[in-house]
Amino acid sequence: MKDNKGNPLRLSSLNHISLVCKSVEESADFYQNVLGFVPVRRPGSFDFDGAWLFGHGIGIHLLQSDDPEKMPKKTVINPKDNHISFQCENMAMVEKKLVEMGIDLVRQRVEEGGVHVEQLFFHDPDGFMIEICNCDNIPMIPLAGEVVHSCSRINLQPQQIHLPVVQP
Repeated sequence: MKDNKGNPLRLSSLNHISLVCKSVEESADFYQNVLGFVPVRRPGSFDFDGAWLFGHGIGIHLLQSDDPEKMPKKTVINPKDNHISFQCENMAMVEKKLVEMGIDLVRQRVEEGGVHVEQLFFHDPDGFMIEICNCDNIPMIPLAGEVVHSCSRINLQPQQIHLPVVQP
């Protein structure tokens, strides 16, 4: 265990988050048309309603609530609430589009050492908090050791693969 202290389970990545919904159809529409996720096939052996979506390197599994009327509805947008965050390149464009879609949001700005991070917070149809930010502006710095670069810039850089050219 000592050899693997920083990653004792040897995890490789986040695979998906799972969200219980009042309406799988309404939530799937939101995640597709607002956040750009695409539907993917889910196992046919499941005996409950749901949908799987994929985008931005993560899966979202939507599960139909057994009792949608009893699900609490969050109306106050609280940036300190549980949420998932997505990195973007153009905060002004994202905010403009969200406003055009009629989505209520809260804007925040974080400053660290002269670096500014813009954040937009809003709810999905079931009140789950979504954040969109340019958080990549602030490097990930472990409390001990060397700098860890933001994973979004490392993982999203296009990789060129050079294949040998075969002459006919």
